[in-house]
Amino acid sequence: MIPIISVVGKSNVGKTTLLEKLLPELKKRGYRVATIKHDVHGFSIDQPGKDTWRHAQAGADMVIISSQQKMAVIERVEQERTLDEIATGIENIDLILTEGYKRQDKPKIEVYRPERSETLLCKKEELVAIATDVPLNMGVPEFALDDSIGLVDLIEEKFLK
Repeated sequence: MIPIISVVGKSNVGKTTLLEKLLPELKKRGYRVATIKHDVHGFSIDQPGKDTWRHAQAGADMVIISSQQKMAVIERVEQERTLDEIATGIENIDLILTEGYKRQDKPKIEVYRPERSETLLCKKEELVAIATDVPLNMGVPEFALDDSIGLVDLIEEKFLK
């Protein structure tokens, strides 16, 4: 099974920014990485009027668009899939990083800034690390918000070696 690590934290705390720092460091070390973004609000990647949108409007349950550079799959689902269900369809990847999925039973890196929240979202047992701008001294490895090298060293040690 491909290791999955969820980057979690309150809204606008810096989860996406942290992922943007971790990904280049992981790629530099030769890893193939997938990301999964959890969206509780629903989303749309199809533009009204475009061919794929028209296919879905006409009743397709799955629409795939493919080119020389990338491919996307849009599938109607009856209910939200679990992280494990999504991961079973991913191949040729060394690591899956998620943004969100704070309630799933996966190891987590919590991004914490005291100006966004007074407390952490996760329990100590759920955490692999905390990325923060203040010392918390919780017995969990803590890294500065911009310490992608340190975080990737930890990810390599615990999940990729």
